[in-house]
Amino acid sequence: MSIALTVLGKSPSWQDRDGACSGYLIRSGSLRILLDCGSGVFAKLRRFESYAQVGAVVISHLHADHVLDLVPFAYALTHGEDAGSARPALHVPPDARAPLRRLCGLWGSEDLIENAFELREYDPAGGLDLDGVGVRFQPVPHYVPTNAVAVRAGGSRLVFSADCGPNEELVEFARGVDLLLIESTLLDQPPLGDGEPAGHLSAAQAGAIGRRAGAARVVLTHFSDQLDAGALRERAQASFGGAVELASEGATFEV
Repeated sequence: MSIALTVLGKSPSWQDRDGACSGYLIRSGSLRILLDCGSGVFAKLRRFESYAQVGAVVISHLHADHVLDLVPFAYALTHGEDAGSARPALHVPPDARAPLRRLCGLWGSEDLIENAFELREYDPAGGLDLDGVGVRFQPVPHYVPTNAVAVRAGGSRLVFSADCGPNEELVEFARGVDLLLIESTLLDQPPLGDGEPAGHLSAAQAGAIGRRAGAARVVLTHFSDQLDAGALRERAQASFGGAVELASEGATFEV
């Protein structure tokens, strides 16, 4: 069993022109998994797949650029033409229920997401078995609790870094991975104040993590179209020691 990863959105906190924030469609056999569901992702999903065919949604962390389009997704499941035909499992980090209820409260319906999806809080120390596709988690440093996500089907494995600063845990988590989808929000890491944690990676830092992990392929994501894409790739390739690919909306990567 193999994995096909389609990029629905790769933007950071603000969307690219005509773009979307974090969202990736994973196909393995008949299973469809949506990894993150940020601003603009739901409309992009509908270009490639019926939303009613998505069997599971997995959320890396609760920043808006990774969860905001759960709201239109929930409305479609509740009131769209396929209403009632599907209730996908929604796998979220611990203690996510209350923040999601506050989010839906802005629309006057706090239980909108809970009613549309089967809401399940995962244990980052554990894992999921989604119809034979294994999902594992690794906490990584960011501004809120965040988990890198590994997806394995048969002998194929991909790792999504989620949002993070430099860390050793991701290197070990991605050891020998077939494809590392890794954030590169920054072209260059700006100077940090004393004790100030880095919450994002530069292109060079992303490439270095890929090299140290022994990743077969590295794909950069979570960067703005306002950055110089050529410079981003060059910096990552120099530290990775090989070719690096850039995520783009609609691109599909076979693993």
